[in-house]
Amino acid sequence: MQNASFVASWSGGKDSALAYYRALQLGMVPKKVLTMFEEDGEISKSHALPLEVVQAQVDRLGVPLLTKAASWGTYENQFTNAMDACRKEGITHGVFGDIDLEGHLEWVQKTCAKSNIEAVHPLWQMTRKSVVDELLAEGFEAWIVVVNTSMMPAKYVGKRLTKEIVEELELAGIDACGENGEFHTVVVNGPIFSSRVPVAIGEPVEKGNYVFTPVTLEV
Repeated sequence: MQNASFVASWSGGKDSALAYYRALQLGMVPKKVLTMFEEDGEISKSHALPLEVVQAQVDRLGVPLLTKAASWGTYENQFTNAMDACRKEGITHGVFGDIDLEGHLEWVQKTCAKSNIEAVHPLWQMTRKSVVDELLAEGFEAWIVVVNTSMMPAKYVGKRLTKEIVEELELAGIDACGENGEFHTVVVNGPIFSSRVPVAIGEPVEKGNYVFTPVTLEV
């Protein structure tokens, strides 16, 4: 992997951040970051982050941001268009934060192959707990910004992810990595960033089975 160029799949959350970090440790060279947005292009998929926050994160990575807006129905087509564009620029690899969900791994590999992009999964087969432990040990700062209230209590939204919170979640029988969709995070600091992303975490908002805290850039 030494000197292999890559586009990073970037949700703005902990798994994509740690995967990016591990890719750098492997000697890979970042060339672009891809974030998929909702169809209106205003917030990112799943993590509900506004473009200005994602852009601020990526500015601190020091690479260009590529965005694609898509519904779930057009997601694969838009994703493939993005990979095609990256391959035309000479990028050979894609870095993804998958941990242990076989179906998603297979989809990523198959879809990247259409664009002659080799999919790399630096976190693959790590235990879910070890992903969170490594993230915190390496000095990343992550905040819980979306909670699926059918899977865990709403009280955790807007809280910083800490060892204490991880222990609480584990004791309650909740996956501390949120890999089943229990929660999503935003990463605002860590060894991959040139400086901390100055964000404000807003008051919780309920939307169906989800509660989320709006994330904005501090002025």
